[in-house]
Amino acid sequence: MAAAGPQPPSSAGLVQAWQSRGLAAWALWPVSLPYSLLVRLRRALYRHGTLRSEHPGRPTIVVGNVIAGGAGKTPVVMALVQHLKARGLKPGVISRGYGRSTTDCREVLADSPASEVGDEPALIARSCGVPVFVDRQRTTAARALLARYPGTDVIVCDDGLQHLALQRDLEVCVFNDQGVGNGFLLPAGPLREPWPRAVDWVLHPDTTAAPAGTAPAFALQRGLADHAVRADGSSLPLQSLRGQPVHALAAIARPEDFFGMLRARGLTLARTSALPDHHDFTGWTEGTGATQGGQLPLLCTAKDAVKLWPLRPDALAVPLEVGLDPAFFAALDARLATLVPPLSLSSPLPAP
Repeated sequence: MAAAGPQPPSSAGLVQAWQSRGLAAWALWPVSLPYSLLVRLRRALYRHGTLRSEHPGRPTIVVGNVIAGGAGKTPVVMALVQHLKARGLKPGVISRGYGRSTTDCREVLADSPASEVGDEPALIARSCGVPVFVDRQRTTAARALLARYPGTDVIVCDDGLQHLALQRDLEVCVFNDQGVGNGFLLPAGPLREPWPRAVDWVLHPDTTAAPAGTAPAFALQRGLADHAVRADGSSLPLQSLRGQPVHALAAIARPEDFFGMLRARGLTLARTSALPDHHDFTGWTEGTGATQGGQLPLLCTAKDAVKLWPLRPDALAVPLEVGLDPAFFAALDARLATLVPPLSLSSPLPAP
């Protein structure tokens, strides 16, 4: 029997393989060529009008990425929405609502079950207090949002950089600390589409260099808040949990990032549970998280909490906070001033 050729990496090793052009990446490179062709063809069909796109009729900002896996888009969307509100604007958010059990277009309310609207839209609606609508077709979500809230000034799309059916005015591309990896397209590398590509701004961790490209790049800071949030909305200082074992849970693209940030806060993680991104916790049990003295304090991400609290109301959500370069907001305001009435941007920013 002939010796087997290079084998693709397991899912656990895929992210690591994406960081270099090693044997596994080159073995998958031929598979990425048809994907690359389809990506370029699809973009060309939209550019020439063969495939139809639609503008919502309000200034539209898309926050997305070009890499597979988490890049911290939703915290950026939330920071952007809060900035727009502080400027006196009335933003609304649209999203696909990934991972939800429903398929219709619907509004996300503060008490909407995450299973029906998606965990990230549920988090945005509860945290930001702005209209949020979900639909696989973002243009449908935008029409529904404006029909219900015609006073909306700006639409922010959470994810959707590759959703070309939605015309947009501004694009913000968010990267994590892995950048563009080996620069290959899926599945040989992490890229959903070729990079560099035209965007308005790039956001990248302040610990890494900006990815190559001509778009203005701004550093962002990512870190955990100094407190955890209970299901009733009250807060608990993280410092009060030091010196005791805790159970940390994360159903995000990069759970180890969350665990590492908890440890950096001085917490002792006696147990960690890394679940698939957007996991709905169906059938999940804490298992060995219980001790003779009772259950360990359970810490999770804010995104997970909107799904976990109905099952574990004692779970503590630790929010991820992002700090954006003030120069980014200055550039955003300058561009928005050309898209919305200048008087809408006349409100002064609150004192920091």
